[in-house]
Amino acid sequence: MVKRKENIETENTPVEKEKPAWLKFTDKDVEAIILKLAKQGLNSDKIGLELRDVYGIPTAKLYNKKISQVLKENNLYKDATIESLGKKKQLLEKHLEKNKQDKKSKRSLTIITARISKLKKYKKRKNAESNQELS
Repeated sequence: MVKRKENIETENTPVEKEKPAWLKFTDKDVEAIILKLAKQGLNSDKIGLELRDVYGIPTAKLYNKKISQVLKENNLYKDATIESLGKKKQLLEKHLEKNKQDKKSKRSLTIITARISKLKKYKKRKNAESNQELS
């Protein structure tokens, strides 16, 4: 068995993504599309899918900005995980109003509530740390 010579420099260098020639959108066009989709109520995950499927933009990173960055700059960012957990919680609460003896659902409601509170604490702590680094 022959060992391959490892080249540390080439392994860790990131691949530079160049904008394909067929992509005709400018930076401002992509930002406008992202903001339009956010105002329709889509979160950053869904916006990425919409950009890929409808507009043919493989990734917003080609324009040197992430979708979440654009949304945060315009105060339209909503965390997708907390939002989806909130919807699940509402559905379970509605279910438990009709089915009061459903113990599995009661337990899953407790678990989802705990996950939401953990995520909120984590986000709050993460924001506090990033604010300290900036000052």
